[in-house]
This record gives sequence, structure tokens and C-alpha cells, in this order.
Amino acid sequence: MKRSLTLLSAILLCLCTAFGQKLTRAQYIEKYAGIAVREMKATGIPASITLAQGCLESGDGNSTLATRANNHFGIKCHGWKGKSIKHTDDAPDECFRSYGSAEESFRDHSDFLRYRDRYATLFNLDPTDYKGWAYGLQKAGYATAQTYAASLIRIIEENELFRYDQLEETAREELPPTPMEAEFSISFKAHPGHKLYTASLLREIRSTNGVAYIVAGKDDTWQQLAREYNLFKRELLRFNDLDRERPLQPGETVYLEAKKNESAPHLDKHVVEEGETMRLLAQRYAVKMKKIYSYNAMRPGTEPEPGTILLLRKPR
Repeated sequence: MKRSLTLLSAILLCLCTAFGQKLTRAQYIEKYAGIAVREMKATGIPASITLAQGCLESGDGNSTLATRANNHFGIKCHGWKGKSIKHTDDAPDECFRSYGSAEESFRDHSDFLRYRDRYATLFNLDPTDYKGWAYGLQKAGYATAQTYAASLIRIIEENELFRYDQLEETAREELPPTPMEAEFSISFKAHPGHKLYTASLLREIRSTNGVAYIVAGKDDTWQQLAREYNLFKRELLRFNDLDRERPLQPGETVYLEAKKNESAPHLDKHVVEEGETMRLLAQRYAVKMKKIYSYNAMRPGTEPEPGTILLLRKPR
């Protein structure tokens, strides 16, 4: 009987779509729940949150943005290089992202949250903590409405969307590490005979993305650090994507070996924030700056616009 009802629901959903009738909330949830669960397994974002945001932002899939541009989450252009659509929201004729399919919109929504610093702490919550996520999104400024979190929670509870967050233990164990875990640095342990072994006895060396670095002190200079770590000064500058010497700032990251061609696993992308430069991001993720330019088909020397999703690994 249950299978018959599911089949009937699918037929009715197709008929509604074919004749241009509006989707009900139940139909919207049924249509996109599978995508939301897949995104949860890939990124750690609760499926209930994704579905509730989709319901709220797209009017259950019936909004102009959803029907004309497959934009289910109201994401504006913000450095977007793909197709776009003009739509009046907070101001007349604002630029919104346009997608080839609803699935692309759901995937971009996941990237929008996972690779932005302002949302990073949300991934430390338990995947079933939809209330924590709802209030966290509101606090981080996803929407300006002071009732945003309450609206998401109401949609989740009225439609029992929390049931989509319940994963089997094996599936929970396969969730990706949080962005903060993926970016975590560790103490660098140089074995006897390693070129950095003697230096590591005198000053703490750490490692991120498998690349050794130190944090510059108040009186450090490039020349002094090069001598301390048995490197040429020009070599040390190259490791840190600098063509010429400039004063070191206390607390600055200084790599002692060549950075990697790609970022660490699960740090595939980064959403650019105001004031971030290409070199700053190359230093943060221990990736060669020229590689980031290449992956994003950008001309060397140019800077990304805020909101741009930068690839940190070679497109596959």
C-alpha cells in the first residue's frame, strides 16, 4: 500500500509540474529530500536545514527565482561567473545566480555554507542539531529577518524533516571532517637527518597541508630566517610566493619548504571574503599561488572578488 501511495504521489507531482501548477510543501520535500540527504553525506550540512531553507527561500519551489533560474536558496551573484538573472529583492534588479538544474542550486548552497568562514563553526554541531544550525545561520547573517531561525525550525518540526538527519552509524562515521578539522595544523616532527631537524630543536615548527612553517617573531627577518634554516633568501621568498623582500610581520606564516600543488582533502574550495587576497589564501591553505590562478582560469596578479568560489584543487 505504501509503495502504491508513493507511486501515486510521484504521478501527481509530474502532472502538477507538466500543467504549471504550484507545488505543495509536501511535494517539494518529497521531490528534493534525496538531494538534501546526499548533500548532507558529502558536506555535513543537516538535510533538514537544507530542505527547510529551500522551502522558505523558494516558496516551496514556486518562486520566480526557482522556476526561472533554478535558484532555490536566494543566493545572489557575489563574484559569480556563471549565468545570472535580475530580480528585485532588497533593491530593484539585483543579480542572482542562475543554475542549469535544481541539483546544481543545492550543491552551490552546500559550497556557500561549507567554504565560508562565517559558517565554519556550525559544522562543529551535531548533524542532528537543527535548532543550533538554524540559530547559527541567523546569527551569521544568512538572512536579515530576526524570525529566520524560528521559521526554519517551524518548517522542520511541522514536516518532521529531522527524520532525514538520522543516519546509520556507518554513514555518520563517513561524514567529512569539519572545515576547522580539515584545516588544522599539527606540530612538525623532523627525524634525525632531516634538513630541519637541528632547527626544530630551537624553535617550534608546525605543518599544514603537509608543509612545514614557522610563525615569525618580532625581530625576525628573511635573511636571518634563511640563515637559521639553511636556505637561500630567494628560496625562502619563493616558498612564500614573494618576488622581492618586504618586512616580516610578527605572527606571519613563513613556509620553510615548497607549498603543495593542491589543498588538503575536504578543503576543495574557498568563498572569498572582503579584503582577502590570492597570496593570503595561498599562505592559509599552503598551496602554490600560481596553481590557484590556474585552477580558476584567472590572470596572475589579479585578485578575486568577494563572494567568488575559488577552487583550491585541480578540477576533476
